[in-house]
Amino acid sequence: MQSLNFPVYEFKTRVIPGQVQVFDPVRKKYVALTPEEWVRQHLIRYLSEDKGVPLHMMAVERGLKVNGLTQRFDLVIFGSSGDPLLIAECKAATVVLSQEVFYQIARYNMALKVQYFLISNGITHHFGRVNYGSGTIELRDNIPDYHQMRL
Repeated sequence: MQSLNFPVYEFKTRVIPGQVQVFDPVRKKYVALTPEEWVRQHLIRYLSEDKGVPLHMMAVERGLKVNGLTQRFDLVIFGSSGDPLLIAECKAATVVLSQEVFYQIARYNMALKVQYFLISNGITHHFGRVNYGSGTIELRDNIPDYHQMRL
């Protein structure tokens, strides 16, 4: 798989007939190692190991309803109250993080109402905060650690 703009991590992988799989510590199971999954697993490790997000405060690839349609988010981090705190959308490294990707995460946030969002293709990362008072989005240069996000 392609090198990404994350620290280097060791992953548990296995090969079954016709497929390479990687162990997802959040879902606690092996999943197909696609280019998007490669980015997602790096992001999970980065957030847990480098930003202090407990694995049990993450949800991966779960469904939600947006305007009556079932959608599936990539990653949500919950705060200590159990409310969604951050939503992340992962794309393969070859996918450009276009305006459409921002629209996609904005649609998901209509249902979740998180404070923070993160989109990544493993090479480029965009992190921001939603300011509900002013109705604006504030892009940030750095991803804060879990403790700082919960303040």
